[in-house]
Amino acid sequence: MGLDQTAAKILKIVSAEFIRSALSSRQFPRDGCPQVAFVGRSNVGKSSLMNRLLRRKGLARTSSTPGRTRAVNYFLINRKFYFVDLPGYGYAKAGWKDRQSWADLIDAYLRAALPAAQIILLVDSKVGATRLDEEGYEYLQSFGATITVAATKIDRLPRGRRPAALAQIRRTLQLDETVNTVAVSAKDGDGIQELWGEILRNLDPGLRESNEDHHG
Repeated sequence: MGLDQTAAKILKIVSAEFIRSALSSRQFPRDGCPQVAFVGRSNVGKSSLMNRLLRRKGLARTSSTPGRTRAVNYFLINRKFYFVDLPGYGYAKAGWKDRQSWADLIDAYLRAALPAAQIILLVDSKVGATRLDEEGYEYLQSFGATITVAATKIDRLPRGRRPAALAQIRRTLQLDETVNTVAVSAKDGDGIQELWGEILRNLDPGLRESNEDHHG
């Protein structure tokens, strides 16, 4: 899937800045800027993927320790829209109280942001879609969310096995033709342009036009 002219322009990231870590709904920005939220299991690679999309090292903090993200983290892109890093779900070693507080925070975010925000649901391509991913997808669907599924860490699979891995994800999540699946690698950049294309197509047309004007 190739990039259209608009997507090519927005890939020139003029600014990407961390705005805040929200620990409660009172701290969510309410400025009306569009939001692209990244959600998935713990250690699925959300922060690494966001950094790769934005061509920034270390903007979104990464960790080899699952469950590190415990807040809703907002990053303002080109002063026009947000990337939102949500806490990962399904971290088994977290205590019940921690898991419940994370779930409550994610629920509060989704109720405040959807259906206007678009969702990038990350699924580990090597592990495949798990029961937790199924539950997450069903939950997002219940809000009427616009969802794109990003199959992460695709570089860990031989190219010959990638189509079958994507088919398993689509089959397990029971995706229909309205939901696109993009295989991505934060390590080598595979699929990054395609994912930007999906993000751009789901942004407000007025925002896309303003970005075209901005980049001239």
